[in-house]
Amino acid sequence: QLELVESGGGLVYPGESLRLSCTASGSLPSYPIAWLRQAPGKERETVSCISAKSTRKDYDNSVKGRFTISRDNAKNMVFLQMDDLRAEDTGVYFCAAAVPYSDYRCTLTDFQHAWGPGTQVTVAE
Repeated sequence: QLELVESGGGLVYPGESLRLSCTASGSLPSYPIAWLRQAPGKERETVSCISAKSTRKDYDNSVKGRFTISRDNAKNMVFLQMDDLRAEDTGVYFCAAAVPYSDYRCTLTDFQHAWGPGTQVTVAE
C-alpha cells in the first residue's frame, strides 16, 4: 500500500523559495502524483501534477513560471520547487497519488488513491 509524507514547508517572505518533497513508502514509479494546497477558509485545489514517467506536467495558472514539479522514481520521491513565493501561496500543501498508469485529469477528483498529511507553507505579508 502506498503511503506519502510531505516535507519542506516553512515560513518565508515574498519572493523567496521553498522546495517541497513527497516521499513514498512503497513503490512510486507507476503513480501519477499531484501537489495540492488548501488555504485557510478555502477548498483544496490542485497546484501541479506529474505523470508516472515525467512525460507530462501540468500547472495551475496561478503558479505557472514560478513552480516546477519533478520526480526521482529511483528514490520514490516527488518535488515541488516553489520560487517567487507570494502571500496567496500560503496554505497546507499535500501530495496525492492517482490510480497507477491512469489517464488522469489534473484535478482533485482524480487524485484520491493516496494522500499525505500535508506540510504548512506560510508566506508572510
